[in-house]
Amino acid sequence: MRRISASFVFFLLLVVSTAQIAPDKYFVEFTDKNNSPYSFDKPLEFLSQRALNRRAVAGIPIVMNDIPVNPDYVEAVSLIGVDVITRSKWFNGVTIHTNDPARIAEIELLPFVSKVLKSGIKPVQPDPVADKFAIESLPVSPLNPSPGIPLNIADSADYGLSFTQVHMIRTDMLHNLGYRGKGMIIAILDAGFNLVDQLAPFDSLWANNQILGTRDFVNPGGNVFIGHTHGMSVLSIMGGYVPGQLIGSAPKADYWLLRSEDTGSEYLIEEYNWVSAAEFADSVGADVINSSLGYTVFDDTTQNHTCADMTGNTTPVTRGANIAFSKGILVVNSAGNEGGNPNWHCVSAPSDGFDVLGVAAVDSNGQYASFSSTGVVDGLYVKPNIAAMGRQTVISGSDGTITRGNGTSFSSPVMAGSAACLWQAFPEFSNATLKSAIEESASLFMTPNIYLGYGIPNLYEAYERLTGVDPVFNEESVVVYPNPSNTTGLIHVKITTTAAQILQVQVVDITGKQIYTRNDIRCIAGDNVISFSDLSFLKQGIYILKLCNLDGPALFETKIIQRIDW
Repeated sequence: MRRISASFVFFLLLVVSTAQIAPDKYFVEFTDKNNSPYSFDKPLEFLSQRALNRRAVAGIPIVMNDIPVNPDYVEAVSLIGVDVITRSKWFNGVTIHTNDPARIAEIELLPFVSKVLKSGIKPVQPDPVADKFAIESLPVSPLNPSPGIPLNIADSADYGLSFTQVHMIRTDMLHNLGYRGKGMIIAILDAGFNLVDQLAPFDSLWANNQILGTRDFVNPGGNVFIGHTHGMSVLSIMGGYVPGQLIGSAPKADYWLLRSEDTGSEYLIEEYNWVSAAEFADSVGADVINSSLGYTVFDDTTQNHTCADMTGNTTPVTRGANIAFSKGILVVNSAGNEGGNPNWHCVSAPSDGFDVLGVAAVDSNGQYASFSSTGVVDGLYVKPNIAAMGRQTVISGSDGTITRGNGTSFSSPVMAGSAACLWQAFPEFSNATLKSAIEESASLFMTPNIYLGYGIPNLYEAYERLTGVDPVFNEESVVVYPNPSNTTGLIHVKITTTAAQILQVQVVDITGKQIYTRNDIRCIAGDNVISFSDLSFLKQGIYILKLCNLDGPALFETKIIQRIDW
C-alpha cells in the first residue's frame, strides 16, 4: 500500500475538536482503517489462537474494531516529529507526546486524522488529586488470627488468615473441587508490580511459569517490577502462595502484569492507557481482567468526571471496558473508595460499565465498609454489582511479609480470582453466563442496594447452578392461586426453585398471542410468592402463564385464570 506523505499537511485543512488528556500528551483519532495490511481473513496476524477460541465459545465475530490501526497512519504521525506512546484499535488512534504545539497543528491537517484531543483551557493552578491509593494505606490491625473460623474443610489448603476472604464467597469450596484457576489467564491492569520478581509470596508463580509476561503502557518498554506496590498487593490476593498465611483466590491461574496507571499524576491519558492495555489482554487471550483502578477527577480540573458521566458507557475507560466484555472477557473492577466523599455519590469509571462486574467492599463479617463507593439501583442496572472482602484483606506487604490492606482495590481481586476458578469448571460457557451466575448467587439478589449491589456472592451456589442444578419447574414447583381467579383480580404465583435467578413472566391467550410480560421477577433459592395486581384487564377465558429465562425459551407453562368473573 502506498504510504501517506507528511507533505499533505501543507495542502489540507480539517476542523477538529480539542481537549487535553495530559500535559504534552494527546490522543490522535483516525478517520478509518482503509487500505490496512490487516484483514478479517487472517485474524492470527493480530489475535492469538487463544483469543479466537474465547470468541468462538460465545459466537463473537471478528469486527472492524478488532483490526489494528493502519500502520501507515501511525508512521505518518510519527514522521512529523512526535513520540507515539500507545495505539488503540478499539478507538482507532494513537496517544502521542510532544511539547511543540506546531506539531499538533501539522497532525490536525493530515487527511486521515479525525480529531486530536489536545490542550483546552487550562486552570490557572492545577488541582492536584490526592493519592488515589491513600485509603488503602490506612493503618491496619495486627495479623492476629480471626476468631471462630475453623480450617477443617476436607482437603482444604492452609489459608491461614486469608481463609476469611475466600470462604466468605465460598471460593475455598471450588478449590477443594480442584478448581484453582489452572489454565485460566488473568490480566491485571494496575499501577506497578514492585518486586514481584523477588518477593517470596510469588515464588510459586515463577516456579510454575504462571507469570506469562509484562507490559508497560505508561512508559513503553519500562520495568513494571520497579515502582508502585499496588499491583503487587493486588496480585498477591489472587496468586500469592504462603501456606499457613496466604493462599490467593486463584493460585494456579496464569497472569499478565500490565501497567496502565501513572501514580505520579492523574490525567485522562490513563484511561487511554487502560484501553490499550485491555486490547493487549484481549489479543493474548486473557479470560479475566482485574482492574483495581477507578477514575473520577483529575489534576487538570477541566478533565474531571462527574456522577452524571457514570452512565454505563460514557467515559473513555468505561467504553473500553464494555468493548473488552464484548470480546468475551470478564471485566472485574473495583467500585471505588469514595464512600466518605461528600462530593462523590457514585461508583468510579469503569466500574459503572453496563457489562463490568463492579465490586464493593465489606469487612470480615460481611458488613459494608464505609469507604466503599455507593452506586445506584435502577431496574436491572445495579451498581456496584456485588461485594467481597475489602477491609482488612490479607495481602503481601512491600517486603514480602503478609499483612492487611483496605480498599475496593482488594475486594476486586478476591472476586476476579474466584471468577477464574468458577470459569475453569465451565470453559464452555461465556463471560455473560458467568457474570449472571455470580450475580444471581449473591445474598441481596432479590433486594439489591446502592452499597453492596446484589450482595456477597456464593461461588459454590453459582457452580451448582452452572452444573445444571437449575430449576426444573413442574406442577409442584409452580402454583397459581386463586385459580380460577376471584373478584379481586389479584393473582399469586408461588415458585419453588433451587437457585436464585431473574425470570420473565409471560401471559398468552389460547391463540398464542402474548398479552402481558414482566422481566423483573427476582427469585431466590427456595419458595417465592409473586403477586400480580395488574391483570384485571384480562377478559373471561383461559390463558397460559409462562416462566422464561430472560434470554431463553419457556422453562415452564401452565393454564391459569380460568373462568375469570369480576
